[in-house]
Amino acid sequence: MKQAIIDLGTNTFHLFIAEKKNNTYQTLFRESRPAKIGQAGINQGLITEDGINRALGVLTYFRQVLDQHGVAPEQVMAFGTSAIRVARNQQEFIDRVRDVTGISIRVISGDQEADYIYQGIRAAGALDMETALIMDIGGGSVEFILGNQSRIFWKQSFEIGGQRLLERFMPTDPISSGSIRRLHGYFQEQLLPLANAIHQYLPAVLVGSSGSFDTLVDMWFMHEQSHWPDPSQVTFALPIAEFYRAYELLITKDHAERMQIPGMIELRVDMIVVAVCLIDYVLKTYGISQIRTSTYSLKEGVLASIDS
Repeated sequence: MKQAIIDLGTNTFHLFIAEKKNNTYQTLFRESRPAKIGQAGINQGLITEDGINRALGVLTYFRQVLDQHGVAPEQVMAFGTSAIRVARNQQEFIDRVRDVTGISIRVISGDQEADYIYQGIRAAGALDMETALIMDIGGGSVEFILGNQSRIFWKQSFEIGGQRLLERFMPTDPISSGSIRRLHGYFQEQLLPLANAIHQYLPAVLVGSSGSFDTLVDMWFMHEQSHWPDPSQVTFALPIAEFYRAYELLITKDHAERMQIPGMIELRVDMIVVAVCLIDYVLKTYGISQIRTSTYSLKEGVLASIDS
């Protein structure tokens, strides 16, 4: 039986197709494409006409891939996250996608999104019995989860994703030290519930989910070994010193210079700047000195929860 999962992120749309054989899923196809549905509208609660057209372009292509793989319509699950969740024209967007591509979108809450991300990271084997602070930096929202491999202690989704931060706090490129200070002040204000939960559960490690964390791992491998990581490896222990090497590079270079960094991809070249500012804030504020990463996130979490 084939199962397709589409994650309609604020910046990126992801398609994942797997087939169940002998009680295990084999990956048949996976691809991420920029749709940037949050661009120019996310802070106004709107998906712009350009954003809708970009989405339709990507989803028309995904539809062709689904048809090529013979995935039945009832085996396609498409999840709308932050940008769609908060859009005033949410229904218009959902209707147009369905009319053009036949894909039905299910909009999920931030809480449900955090739950799926946890399931994905657990399925990757990135957790053990010590308490971890799990972090997924999307374009629209950031999910924080405190938990270990057996359970979640606390979770919350915050509408402070990369596209929102870029548009509000990065008027210059490279980012200015003043902008970084303003970002830190904003994080301190927005993340009060997280600060209280961390005080209660005392996580020992930061576990980052996909996105910018994947790019940090790619940069590390290209810097130290001059090759990309093995695609079959789904968890990594990213040294703190390597994170700060990358951080210094990313905050001091402009778009064109960042594109020259080995391991960088166009999809992340701008958003990764505000993402590493958030990671730096979390590490320093909460006194965490270990980083683990997982290439698995929401899609794999959905698959794990179907199967459980």
